[in-house]
Amino acid sequence: MFSDISIDGVFVPGLLAVALVALALSMVASRLLASLGLYRLFAYRPLVGLSLFVILAELLVQLAPLLEKLK
Repeated sequence: MFSDISIDGVFVPGLLAVALVALALSMVASRLLASLGLYRLFAYRPLVGLSLFVILAELLVQLAPLLEKLK
């Protein structure tokens, strides 16, 4: 699992960092979908945003071991 990240002596869970990156990526993807007009294909826009966040967070969790091997 993810180790804690130390920020000035305060330990922050590694999963929180993943969640923040997934939030930023989902906001970018949401704006892209809105600018392309693809949100009109979905019945409930907030559910699509939540789904994007969950999918991106899971992808980041799955890719984390691969990213650590690159170090």
